[in-house]
This record gives sequence, C-alpha cells and structure tokens, in this order.
Amino acid sequence: MLRVRCLRGGSRGAEAAHYIGSRVGIFTGWVQRTFQSTQAATASQNTCAAHDKATSPVPKDCLVCSYNEWDPLEEVIVGRAENACVPPFSVEVKANTYEKYWGFYQKFGGQSFPKEHLNKAIAEIEEMCNILKGEGVIVKRPDPIDWSVQYKTPDFESTGMYAAMPRDILLVVGNEIIEAPMAWRARFFEYRAYRRLIKDYFNSGAKWTTAPKPTMADELYDQNYPIHSVEDRHKLAAQGKFVTTEFEPCFDAADFIRAGRDIFVQRSQVTNYMGIEWMRRHLAPDYRVHIISFKDPNPMHIDATFNIIGPGLVLSNPDRPCHQIELFKKAGWTVIQPPVPLIPDDHPLWMSSKWLSMNVLMLDEKRVMVDANETSIQKMFEKLGISTIKVSIRHANSLGGGFHCWTCDIRRRGTLQSYFD
Repeated sequence: MLRVRCLRGGSRGAEAAHYIGSRVGIFTGWVQRTFQSTQAATASQNTCAAHDKATSPVPKDCLVCSYNEWDPLEEVIVGRAENACVPPFSVEVKANTYEKYWGFYQKFGGQSFPKEHLNKAIAEIEEMCNILKGEGVIVKRPDPIDWSVQYKTPDFESTGMYAAMPRDILLVVGNEIIEAPMAWRARFFEYRAYRRLIKDYFNSGAKWTTAPKPTMADELYDQNYPIHSVEDRHKLAAQGKFVTTEFEPCFDAADFIRAGRDIFVQRSQVTNYMGIEWMRRHLAPDYRVHIISFKDPNPMHIDATFNIIGPGLVLSNPDRPCHQIELFKKAGWTVIQPPVPLIPDDHPLWMSSKWLSMNVLMLDEKRVMVDANETSIQKMFEKLGISTIKVSIRHANSLGGGFHCWTCDIRRRGTLQSYFD
C-alpha cells in the first residue's frame, strides 16, 4: 500500500510550495521540533499536574469521537434553515456564485430567502431529522438566530446568513471539535448558533479549538477578481488564483475530508494556504493533511467533488477530476464516478451545483442517506451493496448543501486507523 505524504499538483501545488517557502521558511526538521515541543509540553504538564486542581482526565464517556466519514453514526448535528438570509452581494459572494443568480443577490441581499421556499426546506430538514432518529442516531440542532441583524466590525459591516450547514463551520477530528474561521463576511458570527452545543460537548470531555478568526479586512479579498464567465473561472482556477488572498488564514471546514490519519483538503475560494498550513501544524504529528486539487472552475467545499464513503472507497465527480487520483488508485482505493444528477435545470440552486446528488451521508459502511429523487445514484449504491435511506431535501438543496453539508457527525463508533500505510 502506498503511504500518502503530501499531495500537490498543477500550478496550485507550485503556488502552495512557493508561498509556504517564502512565508514560513524551510521546514527541515519541523516534525522533529514538533515532537520535541510535544514531549516538553508533556513533561511540563506531568510536573504541574499534582498542583493543578482544575485539570482532570478526559472522561471515557466523552460524547465526541469521529475519525472518518463512514464508521457507524451515533450522534450528529443537523443545521437549521430558520431565519436564513441571502448574503449581501460582496466580492467573495460574487466569486462563489453563478452569474445567473447575481441579480438575485443584488436584489435580496440582507433579506430572507423566499418564504415559501424556505418553509418547505425547514419541513424537509425536520423530516430528515425524524428519519435519522428512526435509524438510531441522536440528533442535535443549533440555536435559531435572527440573521437579518446588521453588524459592524472595525473592518467591515454585513448581515448574517444561516446556521444551515454545520459541516461548513465544524470539523470533528477524534475527540476534538475545530471551529473554522470561515471566509464570507456574512458568516463571521455563524459560530454563535453552535456555542451552546459545543460547550455541552466540551463539558463532556471533548477538546474545543477555535481557529484564528480573520479580520476579513479588504486585504483578504482580491477586490478586482475578474469573473465574467465560466471560461474566466476555469482560467483563474488553473492558474491557482482565487478571490481570497494570503493576507491571513481562512478556511471553511467543508474543504477538508477525513480518512483516519489522513485528511485531504483543497485550496478554494474560501480556504487559503495559510489556513491549510494552520491546520497542518495544529494536527501534526498524529494526522497528515494533504492538499489535492481538481479541474474545477469554482472550487468551494470538497464534498460535492470528492466524497470519501468507505475505507478505500471514494466518489469522484466526473466533471471535476482529481489531479492526484492515481495516487489513490495505486494505494488500492476504488474510485467511483457517480452518475449525472437528475435535478431539473429550472430548480433554483442559489448557492450550489447539481452535484449535491453525491453529497451523501454515510450512516455506516452499508447504509447511506441519499436524495429520494436521485434514482440513478441510488442504483449505483445498491450495486455496491449499500442500502439507501431515501429522503427528499430538494428545497433545502437550494440553500447550498446536501446531506453531508447539512450535518456534522459528532460521534461515530470506530477507532483511529491509517488507510494509506
């Protein structure tokens, strides 16, 4: 089996190497220093533990534990569509949305999504929660918040968006919940909806880490990012150019996907190399973070492009091929191209693509939650020996996510393993 170390490809990989080398210097001996620092910290903790009355070991019944995307699911956070608002049409929103919807953002930015559509989405997600509970999964929900309230920082002002996609903001690695800094100004305060839940998990013994919050000042964005057509997007993506700069770290958690000790990430419109490097250093040496890239004109969130669904099993979007796919094949992985989505062209997808059909949620290796309308991908799973749990969330899809996006798995019954050694 091939041991995957660092996967980079194309011009984006070259830019990553150049950027990291120029900003943080040569990494020779970095892993050794990391181990030394860890050993020193451990020694210090052992010395002080007898005098530290506030310190207690992590309870064995910690509620948070998840290492991959397919171990048996026991507890999950499901997002809320309540009070969801259209984000203001800022430069980073423009770069992440399709031109045919720009008028929609210009007209409704800061206001509610269409009420009738939103109410249908809310009902769909409630039914999804009921089905998950029926499958034996504990379901938790973020708090409802008024996202229309305008806020102002020293660097910008905006209104909020929603707490619909916990996968975007929360990444669970083992017993640690990592709160992503995000990259859209409309999502700056999205963490507030999850704080009650995270505090409960922390009190149960989980680790809780908040990544450095970016200022989201103008310097974080290329204010003149030239997008006028799909051709422009392809050209810029191939050149490794994105609307987010390297002014400060930023990332959305949904640009990372887990396979035990190996975690894969893409540089996207919302995740920059500084954010990826922060995660790499934070998770080392127990986890290896690898950059992979795709032929994607508008990269934003990896799980409708590359969705790992089992040990050695990955769905790879045929419209957005992975530049490093041979490394997975050489490691013995099975790469499956999902069928073309069946969602109609006239269905509004304000914040996503049709490929949400492959944005599925694995309840375990043999059960998958999949869109009830996508019969083609249902047949694909059945041929793989995976039972499909069919749920319709078409109206919820319009807000920007499928089953994987709408959820964040808090606990899966499994252990930390390496699938690339």
